[in-house]
Amino acid sequence: MTTSFYCLVVMMLFPYAANKVLLAIAMQGEGKGYDNRNPREQQARLTGWGKRALAAQNNTFEILPIFAIAVFMAYLTNGDPVKSGYLAIYFVVSRVAYLALYLGDKPSARSVVWMSGLASCVALSLISLWG
Repeated sequence: MTTSFYCLVVMMLFPYAANKVLLAIAMQGEGKGYDNRNPREQQARLTGWGKRALAAQNNTFEILPIFAIAVFMAYLTNGDPVKSGYLAIYFVVSRVAYLALYLGDKPSARSVVWMSGLASCVALSLISLWG
């Protein structure tokens, strides 16, 4: 398995392992505990960092297909596996930074990191053109 595929597995688990854990902590701290019967209603009431944790989780789910497609495009077109690996690692690091910046309420820096992560996906999808 290539580094890019390992990174894809990490990103498939990331919304659950990182984002959801933080979101569950925020929901638990809302005052009434975690509402497993109506979690989406409870999530809609979150404020502050809990609301930002939910937004970060949603964004992670939204960008995951783009990253997955980019990984497969690079692999199926015989793109350089070393360059692909570096770009995939960069994407994972950018998502960790994105989550930290979202939780820390740093919107400008978060947007820059989001754009750089997206750029790594574009580069990954075009890597076969670079030879």
